[in-house]
Amino acid sequence: MNINAILKKEGIEVKSQLDKSQINRIASLISEKICNTFPEHNLNQNDIFSLLSTLTMFIAKMPADSTAAKYFSKINAIYFSDTMDLENLDTLVIHECLHAIQEVKNSNGKLLKLGLYDFASGNGQGINEAAVQLMSTKVAGIQEDTVKYYNLNFHTPSPLFYPIETALINQMAYFTGTYPLFHSTLYSNYIFKNTFIAKSNEKVYHTIEKNFDLIIHYEELLSFSYAELADYSKNNASLHKIKKLNTKIDSIKNFIFNITLSTQRLTVENCFNTELDNVRDTASLKLVRERLYTFNSFLFMAENDDFYSKFYCEMMNKLEEKEELINKHGVLNYLNDLQTDLLDLTKDQFGFNFFRRLFNKLKLLFEEAIREKN
Repeated sequence: MNINAILKKEGIEVKSQLDKSQINRIASLISEKICNTFPEHNLNQNDIFSLLSTLTMFIAKMPADSTAAKYFSKINAIYFSDTMDLENLDTLVIHECLHAIQEVKNSNGKLLKLGLYDFASGNGQGINEAAVQLMSTKVAGIQEDTVKYYNLNFHTPSPLFYPIETALINQMAYFTGTYPLFHSTLYSNYIFKNTFIAKSNEKVYHTIEKNFDLIIHYEELLSFSYAELADYSKNNASLHKIKKLNTKIDSIKNFIFNITLSTQRLTVENCFNTELDNVRDTASLKLVRERLYTFNSFLFMAENDDFYSKFYCEMMNKLEEKEELINKHGVLNYLNDLQTDLLDLTKDQFGFNFFRRLFNKLKLLFEEAIREKN
C-alpha cells in the first residue's frame, strides 16, 4: 500500500509541507530538550538533531477521532494537525519525534523494535505509547494533575493525552525506577521488561503488557463511537439507534474501568509481595512500610473499591510478623544462607524458576515453624 492510500485510509488530508528551516528549528529545539531532560542516558544531541532534521514534516487535516500528530516509519514523515501550535512544541510533537528516535531497523530497513514495542511478537505497542508520552510530558514540562475519567479518580503526569496509560506506567516505574523505563524506551532494549519481571514475574508483565493494548484499543473504539453519536445527532437518527449506541459507549467505559483496576491490582500485589519477600532487617522493613503509604498518590480511586485499603492492612500485618521474626530470631539471615545453599544445589539441574518456587515454599514452612515454636 503506497503512502497516498495509507493517508486516505487514515483520513489524513495534507495541506502543506514544512520547509527545511522549519524542520531544522523543530529538530534543534527537541534534540536539545530531550538531552537536557535525560542527561543520565548519554544521548548525543548532534545525532538526534541529524536524525530529526532528515524527517519530512507536513501540516494536515486530521480526522476528529485521531491524534493530532502521526509518524509514519516507512517514509520517515510526521503529519501534524493544522490545529496544532508548532511554535510551542507540545507533547504530541515531542511524542512523534521520540518514535523516530526509538526505531531499530534491520539492514533492509524493516522495523524490528520501537522502544518497548517488539514488532516480531507484536507485543508492547500500548505500553510503549504510555512510556513515550510519559517522557514527552517531562520534556515539555507538563504539570501532573488529578483528574477523573471513567469514574476513576487518579493523579496523572499527562492529564489530556493517554492519562490512564501514563498513570499505570508510573505505577510500574514506582517499583523499577524511571531509569530502566526511559532507557528501554530510548534504546529499544529489555532492561525495563527484565527489571519489572524481577519485581513481579514474567506472566504478570505479559498480562499487563496486553492490558495496555486493550485499554488503547477500547479508547479508540470509544472515540469512534462518540464520532458516530455526533453524526446521529446531526442526521436526526432514531431514538432507538441513539439509545443503542449510548449503551455501547457505557459498556466500553465500563471495560476500561475494570481493566484499569485489574492492571493496578496486578502491579500492587506482585511488586509489593516481592518487596516483602526481600525484607532483610528493620531498615528494609521500615522502607516497605513507607512505600506502602506513599503509593497512595499513585492509586486509581473508585467508589466502593476498597482493594488497596484491605491490601495495605494485610501487608502491615505481615510486616509486623516479619519484624517479630527479625527481632527475636534473626530469621532472615538464616533464610539468606538457605537461599544460597539451595541455589547451588538446584540451578544446574532445574534452573532458576524451580529454585525460586522451592525456596518460597520452604521459606513459608520455615517461618510457620518459628511462629508455632513461639
